[in-house]
Amino acid sequence: MDNWFKLKERGTTVSTEIIAGLTTFFTMVYIVIVNPGILSSTGMDFNGVFIATILASIVATLIMGLWSNYPIVLAPGMGLNAFFAYSVVSGYGASWQVALGAVFIAGILFVILSITSFRYMLLDAIPASLKHAITAGIGLFITTVGLQNSGIIIASESNLITIGNLASPMTYLTIIGLLITVVLMAYNVKGYLFIGMVITAILAWILGLFQMPASIVSMPHGLATTAFQLDLSGVFSSGLYTIIFTFLLITLFDTTGTMLGVAEQAGLLNKDGKFPRSRGALLADAVGTTVGSLLGTSPTSAYIESSTGVAAGGRTGLTAVVVSVLLALTLFFSPIVSVISGIPAITSPALIIVGFFMISAISKIDWKELEEAFPAFLIIILVPLTHSIATGIGFGFIFYPVLKLLRGKGKEVHPIFYIFAVLFLIQLVFLDH
Repeated sequence: MDNWFKLKERGTTVSTEIIAGLTTFFTMVYIVIVNPGILSSTGMDFNGVFIATILASIVATLIMGLWSNYPIVLAPGMGLNAFFAYSVVSGYGASWQVALGAVFIAGILFVILSITSFRYMLLDAIPASLKHAITAGIGLFITTVGLQNSGIIIASESNLITIGNLASPMTYLTIIGLLITVVLMAYNVKGYLFIGMVITAILAWILGLFQMPASIVSMPHGLATTAFQLDLSGVFSSGLYTIIFTFLLITLFDTTGTMLGVAEQAGLLNKDGKFPRSRGALLADAVGTTVGSLLGTSPTSAYIESSTGVAAGGRTGLTAVVVSVLLALTLFFSPIVSVISGIPAITSPALIIVGFFMISAISKIDWKELEEAFPAFLIIILVPLTHSIATGIGFGFIFYPVLKLLRGKGKEVHPIFYIFAVLFLIQLVFLDH
């Protein structure tokens, strides 16, 4: 084991890696509840998505741990699942089968990029200001979904959005659950999101908002309802080209940024700041996304929650392997997970808090440079207001090169970025969106 994971070389032990794996698991396991809850709103079977979520996570995380030897966990990404459900399916009117087809194509493209140097060119073509804006915009989007699902905000004919009925049991329980989770977070309690969900679930049960299932555990079932149901022809007949690009774009730089951050925290970067074994690490996510689309879930992404395991001493892929084993065990708890995920008060605080973390990317944008700041502003504001990540990104990607050209800085724009702008212009003006 030491020869494979290089435990001594990285100054760690088996027991430390196991503890790190447990720590990471409890900070990210909320996704097995939240992801099926979000995707099942499209008409997908909850149990099918539940199993697909876990299996895709296990596949991607095992590749990361066994091949690249990093303590990084991958699972269907927050933001990408919301984009899948609320933008592609609800917004564009595509079926969930077509949406899975778009994820599959994006996954295949990601695999190709991961084994070539083109991935670096694609990442370099996107300005840092727009990368940060996309992260912040998705954060606002996720928060909006959490607030709407819980009834804290509701639709209004006069001003689009207004405050909901805070006296509603589901709404005030959401606020209580949010407060509990934030307090846990303030005191640096490991696994605060998951623990907050458990406490809120107990309160919901006491208040009679749900009944415990007859059985807590059961054999995994339902995968056949989502596995291999993707519709590839529908992707092209619906003209969802920018949807494919958006899936690919978000997954690529979100994963890369997270991996770099966690690897730096663990002291695993080279002296020149380079990311060793990056090909295998990116391929883990690419394969996870592709396998996930075949099984029935949205794209996978590296989880920043992996940093909690690193803080607990995790330095090798053994941490990731431990998380994979624990994820496999959750396959047998679908009855209780399906009940919990159907209670907005339990899942909404997690959405709101994840959005809070993502919005912090705003601070990294140079607001003094108009041609950098204004396109970023458009992305941040239009993603939640249009309820479409692709639309928000599209406006930002169109305005950026136009402003650069008007300011006489057209040469600062990567040639590939002009292609991005044209593709989004065609999508927004001539195709359904």
